Amino acid sequence: MTYFVRAPHPPSERQTDAGQLPPWLLGVAFSTPVVRRISVTDQTPICSAKGCHVDAVWVLAWNNPKIHTPERRKTWLACEEHREHLSQFLGVRGFLKDVVKFEDWQAPEGA
Repeated sequence: MTYFVRAPHPPSERQTDAGQLPPWLLGVAFSTPVVRRISVTDQTPICSAKGCHVDAVWVLAWNNPKIHTPERRKTWLACEEHREHLSQFLGVRGFLKDVVKFEDWQAPEGA
């Protein structure tokens, strides 16, 4: 025996919750994110660490041997505070090739 159950409302009478907050978020206040604009030029190198806006002092030269040729060097910039952390991040993966003071860094030819 087959039973047919009728929908509670035909499609034309259904109410939607589009554009409304789910019940568990009612009463939650949402704030607008604060966006800071930073002007970066070639004269002001900034640390590559996420969220850091301090002037860079170090250049971390690295490459990923699975996708880069051995002579290719990618660079991250680091402030004093983040040099060790970024070096460890790259070193653990076998990517770190060199750490040089920013003023002593010379980009490889063709870079």
